[in-house]
Amino acid sequence: MAFLELDGLTKSYGALTVVKGVNLSVEKGKLVCLLGPSGCGKTTTLRLIAGFVAANGGAIRVDGQTVSSASATVPPEGRNMSMIFQSYALWPHMTVFENVAYGLKLRRLSPADIKTRVREILSATQLLALEARYPGELSGGQQQRVSLARALVIKPEILLLDEPLSNLDANLREEMRFEIRRLHDEFRYTTVYVTHDQVEAMTTADIIVVMNDGRIEQAGSPEDIYERPETEFVARFIGGTNILTGTRGEADTVVCEGGLVLRCSSGTVPATGRAAVSVRHHDVALSENKPADATNCAIGTVTRQIYLGSHRDYLVALKGGETVRTVAPVNVAIPVGQDVWLHFPPQHCRALAQ
Repeated sequence: MAFLELDGLTKSYGALTVVKGVNLSVEKGKLVCLLGPSGCGKTTTLRLIAGFVAANGGAIRVDGQTVSSASATVPPEGRNMSMIFQSYALWPHMTVFENVAYGLKLRRLSPADIKTRVREILSATQLLALEARYPGELSGGQQQRVSLARALVIKPEILLLDEPLSNLDANLREEMRFEIRRLHDEFRYTTVYVTHDQVEAMTTADIIVVMNDGRIEQAGSPEDIYERPETEFVARFIGGTNILTGTRGEADTVVCEGGLVLRCSSGTVPATGRAAVSVRHHDVALSENKPADATNCAIGTVTRQIYLGSHRDYLVALKGGETVRTVAPVNVAIPVGQDVWLHFPPQHCRALAQ
């Protein structure tokens, strides 16, 4: 049985429904990322789990016990959950030790137990040497560690994180992604993590839940979501991809609008109506010469070429009208205006549901 269950969860504000019948099961000890663009309902879903807002429909169950429904809601203080916000929310007049110990003091633990528990978590989060400092004396990454330590020290049943790295610079964000995953592997708390950053989700999550317009678009492991997107929205949101559209052709191929015929090794080509194919940027092969095997090939013209250090980024306009983005090694330097051949390997072409 799942430890955390969302069963038909719905939340509306007047005529606007922002969470639309969400169903989700989370096993104990797993880290689940709710991923999606602004306004997709991910933060509202997190606040429903925390008990900060009440559901209009459906239910939330923790270890088989209902904590939220349309008729009753257990308040946040009765849920044994910890939440980490974007702003860290540290007490500026308290030291690191005092900030982390605050929740234990509210639970009336003995001073000896508080000291032991706080020292243990400060050691785990690499903050022990900073225990006497105040938040204003810490870097952003250190403050985020304090926030994590304060949330973990009370040993919550569920840990909730609301875009916790959004206020950090790029280097610190990268460092803290790995730190959050390390701490999760050490403590194995059931965790729900909200982010709009796909790299954060890929780095930290056991399961990624992609949300769109208040609904779950797809849920699965990072590899499932990236390699086997089920819809055009998921393919576009996770990783760079080209979406080529057309109609069903012979032998389950897709005939694109410009005449390019694509054979797909995964996904299902719809029997009627619009068909779409996803091909990741890095899976499109670029060449100045026509490939010996013309399957899934097209000719086009380079309209943009950008040097990015590790590779070159190309934009190619196909003769049929489509525009394709691809990457190539830095030694492949083809000028704008030159014709090139593109190969879309069938094993990397995935037909998408509409």
